[in-house]
Amino acid sequence: MARRKRSTHPVFYFNFRSPYAWLAYHDLMERYPDVARVLEWRPWWEPDAANERRLNEAGGTFSYVAMSKEKHLYILQDVRRLTRDRGLSVTWPVDRDPVWEVPHLPYFVARELGRAPEYVSAVYEARWHRGMDICDPATIAVLAAELGLPVDRMTGAATDPGLREKEAHEALLALSDAGAFGPPFFTHGFDKFWGVDRLPAFVESVRASLDGAPADAAPAASGAPAEVLPEADFTAALAGDQGHPGGCG
Repeated sequence: MARRKRSTHPVFYFNFRSPYAWLAYHDLMERYPDVARVLEWRPWWEPDAANERRLNEAGGTFSYVAMSKEKHLYILQDVRRLTRDRGLSVTWPVDRDPVWEVPHLPYFVARELGRAPEYVSAVYEARWHRGMDICDPATIAVLAAELGLPVDRMTGAATDPGLREKEAHEALLALSDAGAFGPPFFTHGFDKFWGVDRLPAFVESVRASLDGAPADAAPAASGAPAEVLPEADFTAALAGDQGHPGGCG
C-alpha cells in the first residue's frame, strides 16, 4: 500500500553509514546552524530482516538498491574531493556484516534523555574520524561511557523489543511515507531534496518559510514529535563537532 504524507515541518533524514550524510551533517552544523536547529531530525537506516518484515506488514516499504563495485569506487573518489574541499580528513571504516540497528536505535534512547545532538556528533566522529566499527556494540558502549549515557540501555537498544516495536517501527514507517529512498534526505512540505549537493536548495526553502518569523515558531509535523534542537543542546553539539580532528571547524 503506497502512502505519501506531507510534513509541514522541515525534516533531515540522517544516517551514520553514508559519507554523504556525514558531509550533510557537517555542512548543516558549520554553514547553516540557523537551519540545523529548527529541523526535525529522523534516523534513516537499512532495517534488519525482522524490522523490514514488520514494516512491510504495516504497508510500508524500504527503498534501497545495493550499489555496484563501480559506484563504490566512484564514491571513494568523490568523497575524497568533497572532504578535501572542506578541509576534512577521513578514516574509511571497514564494514563487516553490519547491523545498522546497533548505532541508529540508541539515538532514540539519547533523544529520550535529551542528549541526541551529542550522540549524533559522537557517532559521526567515531565512524569517519576515529575509524571505529559503529556496528559493534562495544563501540556504542565506549561512546555511551564517554557521553555519560547509560551503557546498558544504549548497547541494548538494537535488541530492545519495546523500542523496536514502537520508536524504530514508527521511524521506518515515517521514512517510507516520505519516500526517503536514500540518505541524506530532506523534506519540506511536498518538496524533497536528496543528496548533499541539494542541501543549499533545502536551506533556501526553509529560510524562505521562516523569513520574518521566529525559528521556534515553525510548525511541528502532525502526529510526530518535533525534534527541534534546544539552543543549549545545539550549542553543545556544535562545540563537539568543532573538536573533530582534520580541520572540521
